[in-house]
Amino acid sequence: MQEIKSGMRSGGACICVKCGHKIEHREGVPCREENCPQCGGKMLREGSYHHQLFEEKKKRK
Repeated sequence: MQEIKSGMRSGGACICVKCGHKIEHREGVPCREENCPQCGGKMLREGSYHHQLFEEKKKRK
């Protein structure tokens, strides 16, 4: 069985940090390597550690 290094499971969504657009996560492709199909922005895995940090930073603004 393959170890999941990020702690994330298959499925879920990638979310754009610029416009909030969501796409289905593609197995084997990290969300950070995806570009948003609507605005071209970088994407994060929804619910990931980095997504949580982004949401906290957004709340402080």
